[in-house]
Order: sequence, then structure tokens, then C-alpha cells
Amino acid sequence: MPRTQTKFVCQQCGYESAKWMGRCPDCGEWNSLVETVVTPARAGGDGRSGSLSRSGAAPVPLPKVEATGYQRVVTGSGELDRVLGGGIVPGSLMLLGGEPGIGKSTVLLQVTGHVAVNSGEVLYVSAEESAQQVKLRAERLGISTERLLLFPETEIEAIIETIERSKPSLVVVDSIQTVGSTAISSAPGSVSQVRDCTLRLMRMAKSTQVPVFIIGHVTKEGTVAGPRALEHIVDAVLYLEGERFHSYRLLRGVKNRFGATNEVGVFEMRGEGMVDVENPSAIFLAEHTGRSNGSAVIVSMEGTRPLLVEVQALATTTTFGTPRCTTNGLDHNRVLMLLAVLTKRVGLSLGNQDVYVNVAGGFTLGEPAVDLGVAAAVASSYRERRISPETVLIGEVGLGGELRSVTRAGARIREAAKLGFKRCILPKSGAHDEQDAASAAGGGIELVRVATLGEALAIALDY
Repeated sequence: MPRTQTKFVCQQCGYESAKWMGRCPDCGEWNSLVETVVTPARAGGDGRSGSLSRSGAAPVPLPKVEATGYQRVVTGSGELDRVLGGGIVPGSLMLLGGEPGIGKSTVLLQVTGHVAVNSGEVLYVSAEESAQQVKLRAERLGISTERLLLFPETEIEAIIETIERSKPSLVVVDSIQTVGSTAISSAPGSVSQVRDCTLRLMRMAKSTQVPVFIIGHVTKEGTVAGPRALEHIVDAVLYLEGERFHSYRLLRGVKNRFGATNEVGVFEMRGEGMVDVENPSAIFLAEHTGRSNGSAVIVSMEGTRPLLVEVQALATTTTFGTPRCTTNGLDHNRVLMLLAVLTKRVGLSLGNQDVYVNVAGGFTLGEPAVDLGVAAAVASSYRERRISPETVLIGEVGLGGELRSVTRAGARIREAAKLGFKRCILPKSGAHDEQDAASAAGGGIELVRVATLGEALAIALDY
């Protein structure tokens, strides 16, 4: 009988050590190394020694590979289909992450109900809840089809056996951190258990062409808990984001082997479930009046979709010795850089100002094309001059105070013209794309091209 050994495995990155350490030397997390019992594989047993391929597959020349087409499975949600690239690809393994209570189980239960009615039997593996608890949620969502099979199970061997026997059209595992294998002695949720269960589901999905959704918990940093290799195993990684005190949820595609990455779907959490938001820009700007200073409208590209969002800023004289900067929905270091550019290149005396910057609606912006709108909102609050409510700002700000061109400016301008904006301030570079967009918008929006941040603020605040 093989002798068991112990090692310490980091629960965040999977780093292995022969002794316990307070801090992981690989990822830097504290108290993340957990003692794990390891049983060496028996030679000639279930290991991989002796034969490189258990499936009997042989190398095939590329021209002889048959490129068989596939038909995507429609989820019933236009926003989810957008993020997935048009629907669910047969045999794909998809990971959905998000904070507790954000709506992960609700979204996937709605998807299973639609697929069960239109495509065939669906297996919902409930490893965290009982079948009665899932039934209560299904009744609230109006799901009553008999082709939705509930399977409260936590052992991966029983789950895979049931999938191979029933051959459903879709499988949902809720959640992967509570599923474990009897062949591994560590507790469910550990690095070895999560990695092994995900690999087994991946092999099963590729061999049977059954698509699988797995739900994953997130850490305090917002990433999926477990080893980072988990995101490399799956075909698509989706994150459900949103503020707890807002009803809107954002489904962001971080990775997708069958579609565009960084796509965003917008949902509204209601009593009847998650409802698609077809025009999110109008929702985010519903309360934008432009009557007060410190408010600017920007256009952010999320995947292939342009979204118009309001950025609010407040600059006030500090009552303490050291001023502070508080941001919500924006990168803190990026905002500090913009404040330095406003002080050095534009001449605003922000050294004694407390600056607060907020993205309305609980949205999170990450691309540099929003720099001009953020800087204009801060300057508007500092100079107490408001920006016209019919003006939208697009542009990246450099350290020299220059404005740099942005990608897909044409799509941004068309979206602004569609929502009734009359003027767009944007960089001079990349003028051919904006001309095409202006002609496509029917000439209903004025394009003001500027070269520096100072010129842009002079035009935007001269209202």
C-alpha cells in the first residue's frame, strides 16, 4: 500500500510547500497554506504511466480534421447570449462567478427553465441547496417544466455517472466549491478538489458534447476562489457584478473561446427574476439633468457595446492638513494621475482640495477613453461651471496634457447621437472614423476636435 504524505497547498494560487509558512511566497496571501494529505498513485493502476492516451486517439493531420459545424443553444436571455457570443456552444465548460446573493443561481435557473422547454432535459446539480429550496425559487420564477431534473449531490463520481447516463442538453453545477471526489482526502473547496472536479467535468463535456455551467465562489478581491488554473481550464469565464443597493447587475465576459471577450450584459433584479435591459445607456442616464456642476457624460466601450454613463465629481477645500481623493467605480491611481495633469498642465490648484469622483448607477469603468470626462467633471466642480447636458466627452489624457485617440470612436458617436446628444468633444487624431460616424448619425451631432486637455475644458465649461 502506498505511503501517504502531507504537504501544504496555498488555497489561492496552488503553491505547494513541504512545510507551513505564514505567507505564500508565490501570491503573497497570508494564512492561505493548508495541510493536505497526498496518496501517491500506484504504478500500473489508475495513473497515466504506460500509455499516453486512454481514449485511444491518435495524431491527425490538420487538413484531415473534419470541421463539423455546431448549433448554439439559445438561453432565452438576449444579454446572456450576447456575452456568450450568440448562445451556448455544445461541449463547452463555462464558469460563472460573483459575490454571494448577486443572482448567479437565479440567472442559471432561468436559463435551465428555458432550455428545458425548448431543447430537452436539463440537469441542475444542487450541491449547496436541497431540491425543496430550488423548487421554491423555481416557483417564484414561474418554472414548472418536468424536463428540469434536480439532483442534490456533492460527489463528482455520481454527478458524472448521471450525466453520462441521462445525456441532458445542459448541466448546471451549483457550486464547484462544494463538490468533491472520494479519491482525494482533502475537504471540498480545497485547491486539489476544485481542480480535479473541474478537470473531470471538462473531459466529460468534451467527450459527450454536453455543455456545462459551473458556479464559483469569489474571494474578497472579487476573483474566483481556488487556483488560477481554474480559469484556464474552462472555455468561458463570466462575472456577475453589481452594487448590493442597486437593482442592476452586469454580466461581464472575461474569457470566451467562442466569442468576443469583455462583452457586458445588463440585467435588472426584480421579483420575477433577472430581466434583460435592452437600452442600458438610457437607464444609466435617466436621472442625469446637467443642472449642477461636476457632472459629465462619457461613452465607454464594453466589448462591442458603447455605454453612456454619467461621471460625478466634487472638489471642496480640505479641512485637514492632507487632502484626500475618494473614487467609486474608477481606478484610484488613474484618477490621481488626472488630478496631477489638471494641476500641472491646466493650472488648477487642487493641492488643497478633497476630490470625490463617482460613477452613477454603480457601474465600473476601466478603459482610458473616460479620462476626458473624469477630468472635465473635476474641473467643472472646481470652477463651479456646469457642462452642457447635451455634450458628451470622449478621449484619453496623456501626462503632457494631450488628448489621444480612442478605439471605435464611430460606434461611440452613433450611440451618443441616438440618445439625443448634440455635441461631442473628442481628440483630433483619428478624424476619419469620426467623419464616417457623423455621416452615419445623419449630421445630428456636432463634432468638436481638440488637441489638448486645456482646449477641451475651455470649450466644455464655456456654457
